[in-house]
Amino acid sequence: MTKFLLLLTLIFLSSGFFTNAYEPSPLQDFCVADTSMAARVNGLTCKNPTMVLADDFHFSGLHIAGNTSNAVGSRVTPVTVAQLPGLNTLGISIVRVDYAPWGINPPHTHPRATEILTVLEGSLLVGFVTSNPENRLITKVLHKGDVFVFPVGLVHFQRNVGKWNAIAIAALSSQNPGVITIANTVFGSNPVIDSDILAKAFQVEKSTVEQLQSKF
Repeated sequence: MTKFLLLLTLIFLSSGFFTNAYEPSPLQDFCVADTSMAARVNGLTCKNPTMVLADDFHFSGLHIAGNTSNAVGSRVTPVTVAQLPGLNTLGISIVRVDYAPWGINPPHTHPRATEILTVLEGSLLVGFVTSNPENRLITKVLHKGDVFVFPVGLVHFQRNVGKWNAIAIAALSSQNPGVITIANTVFGSNPVIDSDILAKAFQVEKSTVEQLQSKF
């Protein structure tokens, strides 16, 4: 019996640890981000609650289509704590993604969030890749009203496979999920990663790496 209780205690403590591994539960009703404060903690400092207004919890603009006239044919409109201070400490954010026909949201990761995506218009090919050593691609074509989940930290992407514009809304389990776009990060770092390193990593000629770096 003692061993059983000990096991239950360990499971409980482990569950609590993983639940709070990213963004702990708030200790007050809200903590509206005070962007005027220079001090930084693991997040943003709180605005004086007596100075909080309804506008601190409001964002308008997700009804506006994003401009997809770019190299990848998509546009992300984020609503994170940077755009909506009332999200501070609440562990959630949202984005709108617009896709031109055959446009892509390039392979990327969110280091601090799981993402759940809902297709509002059009059809999307979506997918993510499991971690090493398996590196298994899990992919599906979604249609209007379909929902898909991208687990935290895994590389994922979307592509519009229809002839018309597509729209999706995604919720993320962080006020500031972050985004690491693979191509931009690897080939567009500042300063650049040595082309010899990337050539060996990708098993290509150094000139190929330098050509890719020039695009970013």
